[in-house]
Amino acid sequence: MNKPKKVPMRKCVATGEMRPKKELVRIVRSKEGEVTVDLTGKKSGRGAYLSKDKDAVLLAKKKNILSSQLGVAIEDTIYEELMELIEKEQRQSK
Repeated sequence: MNKPKKVPMRKCVATGEMRPKKELVRIVRSKEGEVTVDLTGKKSGRGAYLSKDKDAVLLAKKKNILSSQLGVAIEDTIYEELMELIEKEQRQSK
């Protein structure tokens, strides 16, 4: 008997929704304090998950959610990179 595979769930820091890990993008702060977008989900460091949704990214930016979750100031380039990633994925899914 094959058991159905367990789907890892994570919580979006902006919306508070629990979603499958593959539907979220991870933002990581390394020990050095460098913040990057982690597409693999495996980089070491403090991580926060965001829904792959423009509204979630805008909400996180407006309320400074990532900054408080990761404990460092977040550059606008991170939010721009997230928006580009979301737009790219939407174009590919069409």
